[in-house]
Amino acid sequence: MTSSAAQYESGQTRPEHDLLGDRNVPFEYYYGIQTLRAIENFNISGVTLNFFPALIEGLAMVKHAAALANNELGLMEDDVTKAICAACEEIVQGKYHNHFVVDMIQGGAGTSTNMNANEVIANRALEILGHEKGQYEFCHPNNHVNLSQSTNDAYPTSVKIALINSNKKLTDVLRMLIESFDKKAKEFSHVIKMGRTQLQDAVPMTLGQEFGAYAATLSEEIERLDQNVKLFLEVNMGATAIGTGINSDPDYADKVITHLRKVTGMPIVNSVNLVEATQDTGAFIMYSAAVKRLAVKLSKICNDLRLLSSGPRTGINEINLPPMQPGSSIMPGKVNPVIPEVVNQIAFKVIGNDLTVTLASEAGQLELNVMEPVIVQSLFESIEMLKNGMMTLKYRCIDGITANEERCLWLVHNSIGLVTALNPYLGYEVSTILAKEALTSNRSVYDLVLEKKLMSKEELDNVLAPENMIKPRKMTKQ
Repeated sequence: MTSSAAQYESGQTRPEHDLLGDRNVPFEYYYGIQTLRAIENFNISGVTLNFFPALIEGLAMVKHAAALANNELGLMEDDVTKAICAACEEIVQGKYHNHFVVDMIQGGAGTSTNMNANEVIANRALEILGHEKGQYEFCHPNNHVNLSQSTNDAYPTSVKIALINSNKKLTDVLRMLIESFDKKAKEFSHVIKMGRTQLQDAVPMTLGQEFGAYAATLSEEIERLDQNVKLFLEVNMGATAIGTGINSDPDYADKVITHLRKVTGMPIVNSVNLVEATQDTGAFIMYSAAVKRLAVKLSKICNDLRLLSSGPRTGINEINLPPMQPGSSIMPGKVNPVIPEVVNQIAFKVIGNDLTVTLASEAGQLELNVMEPVIVQSLFESIEMLKNGMMTLKYRCIDGITANEERCLWLVHNSIGLVTALNPYLGYEVSTILAKEALTSNRSVYDLVLEKKLMSKEELDNVLAPENMIKPRKMTKQ
């Protein structure tokens, strides 16, 4: 906590006090007494604020903009403002994140998170001003860093800024995964295989078309995520406790939004009705739904990859997934599809997190939703797991997939589903009889057509040519 080179803390403490009394805080720590109490009260998940740097940066940006607005209104001295802003800039650059130690799951509607930020910023500002940590008469966590704010506007605004920035990283990783699927689509464009519906033979297609569909369906999710994340551009700064703006200057809301736009580089706007905005969590529900939708699609794709690679001798075995590790402690030679399996499990967690967001949003009462911390924790966990999962899927699975071309072609030639391509030429009734006979006699449709002289070999080969079975074809009247 002291520095990257320090081996030991000094053991010194500094006295601090709050509503509940006095406590000694470790001297080197930038957080204060309220954060200390939160650490003791909320030993819940073991996942603390510093697991998610974007959230800490969002808090610092909000405090930075608030300090500038208060200074412009003549409510805060220049030197204190500059010190707070400098501390916030350092935090945005990645410093002091290890002092944001409150558990993500907490009571109090995020007050502990807000105070953790207020105390770290205040104590760093005190050092910049030439004072000792804890000398709050010169820069106070509440009186200065939290001036004109409440947890109820500063916390959700910080979260929204953090989610906008996190979404950029999520979609960047998603684009990389899509690129991998696109490359495989081109690589496998010539590989003819059997398409399947309801796990039954359907009609021929190419393996490239299959992978191209994966790329296309994931591409839709970039648009959906970017669309829903824009809802976070509407905030409630200046609402203070419940939206009435108590304890803030009449001009504060407009000024803090102006500064917040400059600090974040985002086209942030204030809600028309701050009372409504302080209690509403609808934007979190919408964005969580988009994140869940991505997870569902990824899980479906991974289900397909596991099926297509099943075997190797007794399954579909159309593709080979890169072997990552021995698959069994008892079965020699077994290699499991561990990467798709882990992405499936990530998806299950994300789907559960979306339900948590929904229930927490519904549980809001009167002028504030106190369940916001679990909404925040759920969303950030989902984003982080999906980012890591997609990177793992790309580099440890998709990029290394190879096709079993001969196996794919053999399955096409021996599939009952091949008869579908003959339906326009022989009619549904004849095609049905062929399919049934091929199935019961364990013979190929191809051989039966020639045996019954339903088509010449030249006609049959033309109809069943790979290039004629994977796209629309001009038909003639039967």
